[in-house]
Amino acid sequence: MAASLRAGRPIASSRRAVRASRAAVAAVAALGLAACGGEDPGASPAPTGEVPASTAGSSPTTPSPSAVADAPTTTPTPTAPSASGTPAGPAEVVAEGLPLPWSVVALPDGSSLLSLRDEARVVRLTADGQVSDVPTTSPDETFGGALPRGEGGLLGLALSPSFVEDGLVYAYVTRADDNAVVRAVLSGDGLGEPETVLAGIPRAQVHNGGRLAFGPDGLLYVTTGDARQPELAQDAASLAGKVLRVTPDGAPAPGNPTEGSPVWTLGHRNVQGLGWDAQDRLYASEFGQDTWDELNLLEPGRNYGWPEVEGPGGQDAADAGFTDPLVWWRPSEASPSGLAVTDDAVWVSALRGQRLWRVPVATSSEGGPVGQPEPYLVGEHGRLRDVAVAPGGGALRVLTNDGDGEDQLLRLPLG
Repeated sequence: MAASLRAGRPIASSRRAVRASRAAVAAVAALGLAACGGEDPGASPAPTGEVPASTAGSSPTTPSPSAVADAPTTTPTPTAPSASGTPAGPAEVVAEGLPLPWSVVALPDGSSLLSLRDEARVVRLTADGQVSDVPTTSPDETFGGALPRGEGGLLGLALSPSFVEDGLVYAYVTRADDNAVVRAVLSGDGLGEPETVLAGIPRAQVHNGGRLAFGPDGLLYVTTGDARQPELAQDAASLAGKVLRVTPDGAPAPGNPTEGSPVWTLGHRNVQGLGWDAQDRLYASEFGQDTWDELNLLEPGRNYGWPEVEGPGGQDAADAGFTDPLVWWRPSEASPSGLAVTDDAVWVSALRGQRLWRVPVATSSEGGPVGQPEPYLVGEHGRLRDVAVAPGGGALRVLTNDGDGEDQLLRLPLG
C-alpha cells in the first residue's frame, strides 16, 4: 500500500497516476562532465541536436592495498541485498506527497529513513508503508542545524557501520557558514542531540555535493561540490570539489593519499552519487557544466580534471595528470544525482534527464569495458534524485524530485 505524507502526517491514499506516458527509449549515453542538471540557474543549456556516443573509459581497477591497510576494525554495515537484471515491470508507488526528498536509507528492521532537503527534517517509512516524522532535539525541529538555501539543506544520510550497536545516523547538512557532516543516535522514534563530525566544507547557493556512504573498509566517504568556486576543486588544501575519506569520528582516514588529509580524490565539480561493486570498485556520478555529465571510477589520489577538463580529455589530459570519466552524457540526458550498484550494473538517477540510467559493468576482479548505457523510466516520473537497492533485494527504490510537494518513493522490480 502506498503511503502519503501531508504536513508530516501519514494518510491513506491510492496510487498516484503516472505523470506522463512512457517516452521512447533512446539507448544513447557517453563520457564526461555536464551541466548542473537543471538545478544550477547559472548553467547554460546543453547543445541541441547532438547525440552522445556511448563508450567505455579506462578499465576498472581495485584500490591499492596500502590505501586501505589501516582501516578501523568496526563492524561493517550489513551488505546491501543482492540485485541484478533489468526492470521487470512498472515502477510501483511506495510513498507519495513527499516535499523534496533527497536521500533514502534502509534500517535493519525493514523501515527506512528519508531526508527532506528544504524542510531539513527526517521522516520514517515503515515496512507496511506508513510515513511519520522523526523528531529531533533541535529547537527549530531541523536535523543538525540545517539551513536550506538553494540546493543546500538536509542532504545525504548514512548509517554507522555498527548501527545495530550504536544507532548512529549520519547526515550532510548545509548550515549558515558551511557544509558539515553531523550524526545523532536514533532511539525509538526520535533523533538525539546532533554532534558535528566534519565541518568547514565550503557552501554556496549551488554545488554543495552532499552524498554520504560508508565503504567496505568501514570508513566514511563524503562528496563535496566546488561551491561555485571552480578553482577550489584543484586546491588540495580545500575541502571543496572533492571526495573525502574519513573515520566514523571525522578524522582523516589512515592510508589516504596524503597523510593527515581527508582528500581521497580531487578535481570534481559536484558529486552526488557513490557506490561500490562486488570487487570494491568505487563509482561516483558528477554534474558537469555545459557539455558533459560523468560517471567516474574513483581511485585514490586521482585528479578528475575540473575545471581544467570537462569530460574526456584524452591523452592531453592524461599527460597533465587528469583521469577521464568512465561514461559521459549530455546534460539534457542526465544531470546525475544518486547512484546504486547491483551485481551487474551501476544505476544513476537523472534530474534534468528525467530517467534512470543502467550502466553494465564488468563483474570480474580484472575489470573491463562497460556495456552500452540503457535509459529507463524516461519522462515517466519527472526528475529522479536518488536510487538504492530495495530491502530484500530484487528491486530498486527511486526518489523523485520535482519539488511540487508531491514527490514519490518508487519501487522498481528487477528480473
